[in-house]
Amino acid sequence: MNSTNDDELVLRGVLDPWKAAVDAHEPEAVARLFTEDAIFQGLHPYSVGRKGVAEYYDSQPLGMKAEFAILETRRYADDLVLGYLDTEFTFTDRPPVDVKLAVLVKRRADHWYIAHYQVSRL
Repeated sequence: MNSTNDDELVLRGVLDPWKAAVDAHEPEAVARLFTEDAIFQGLHPYSVGRKGVAEYYDSQPLGMKAEFAILETRRYADDLVLGYLDTEFTFTDRPPVDVKLAVLVKRRADHWYIAHYQVSRL
């Protein structure tokens, strides 16, 4: 893994609450972790903004859970950190889905938010 502890802490500060909100099936709480103009690409057509994020997670089945491991980080500016993750989504009634997840988190005021979210199956 090629990352600094600070960058990993920044990512965990956003992704741990993301995981908790996904696991609790709280789509509005997930959406609040994104910038208002976030580009979001799950496994369905992309959207822009918090409304699309909330709709995507609202459409996910109850009982879906997320686990992630940070593989790489890059800090491109003081207020911009990229994370590349192994992510597994588990379900109560079907096999898990393993994906790679890239997130770009941006600091606005004193908080970090997800500005770009891109999932891919490899």
